[in-house]
Amino acid sequence: MSGEQRFFDFLKERIGLDVASVGPAIIERAVRQRCNALYIHGNDEYWHRLQGSQEEQQALIEAVIVPETWFFRYPESFATLVKLASARLAQIKGMRALRLLSLPCSTGEEPYSIAMALLDGGLAPHQFKIDGLDVSPLSVERARNAVYGKNSFRGQDTDFRERHFVAEGDRYRLNERVREQVRLQVGNVMEPGLLASEPAFDFVFCRNLLIYFDQPTQRQVFEVLKRLTHEEGVLFIGPAEGSLLGRLGMRSIGIPQSFAFSRHSEPAPAQPLAPLPQPLPLPMPPRSVAPPAPRQRPFASRVAAPAPTNSVVPASDGAGLLASITALANEGKSGEARAACERYLQQHEPVAQVFYWLGLLSDVAGNAIEAQGFYRKALYLEPQHPEALAHLAALLASQGDFAGAQRLQERAARSSRTADSELKR
Repeated sequence: MSGEQRFFDFLKERIGLDVASVGPAIIERAVRQRCNALYIHGNDEYWHRLQGSQEEQQALIEAVIVPETWFFRYPESFATLVKLASARLAQIKGMRALRLLSLPCSTGEEPYSIAMALLDGGLAPHQFKIDGLDVSPLSVERARNAVYGKNSFRGQDTDFRERHFVAEGDRYRLNERVREQVRLQVGNVMEPGLLASEPAFDFVFCRNLLIYFDQPTQRQVFEVLKRLTHEEGVLFIGPAEGSLLGRLGMRSIGIPQSFAFSRHSEPAPAQPLAPLPQPLPLPMPPRSVAPPAPRQRPFASRVAAPAPTNSVVPASDGAGLLASITALANEGKSGEARAACERYLQQHEPVAQVFYWLGLLSDVAGNAIEAQGFYRKALYLEPQHPEALAHLAALLASQGDFAGAQRLQERAARSSRTADSELKR
């Protein structure tokens, strides 16, 4: 067994992480960080320490996990939840409080967004309770503290922040009314008896977790999620996970871009939803990467900040138009973002990032075939484009092409190793 493989296997066993989904370089870097923190020289010495210390095992897991979340991520999901929650209360005639689960809850933005959406949607505090679970004790502690910086508030309209937070310098503390709706605790979805003594949940949010597992682990975790979700409940997942749930016997409820699935034989009819009081952002890829200048080598530079969405971008300014596409997509303006992509392709030489955004927008809209075509165009222009590799791999896996997905994951892993070696120079 190689020095690195034993660490990969440890993380697979403890948290289900498939090394190909993040790339070996991420895990190797985490091991180096822990070695440096402990003044340990060599992987063998660190492995010995790891085996004898539960505290160090958790520290390595924390070093690998990088929370990436913000309030009201995936806007249609919350609008859908408000409508479904009201209908569910009527169905059970208000005889009990609704039960909701956020897993993983990370640093709290998702479960607190659920609470704010339901309160703003007219539900009384006694009508619902939310559980938030995460494998990371540090993330759970930050969630309990409920103080957030500007990175947790994305988008220009922050009305919800004015209603539910109190400013403390350059940070914001969530008010007690929202915090009281959420119970936070450490929990690992790989534990077979997770929440076994708890009643099933009416709504379960488990988004962008399954994509980090291999196929057997996906099925294992899905069985846990299925057990936790009430037979008449709804499971909310990430945009790249819908086809996977379809193959596992779940069906979309029929509301576009809600990423909501049920076990019912017939999907619920799509109905127009009343907008929430605040605009909410479109789901983003795991890493937010600024686009390159249009005539440079693709992704040669990734440091430019997105232009504000209300700025006027000159038609001749390719870099500005690319930045505008990123900002529009970030704020959930998918139609405008797609139009900006098409405008860019009419006015400038094609670059991988534009096709990647078109792929992601198609993916989110549920058009898998179109998304696959755009991702492949991005990879034609930039064969190691990391986000296009990751999303196309997830798409192929959801369609049953596991060999194709594995090839893309291996390419992504090689790209991560190369990037990591370049950082050392």
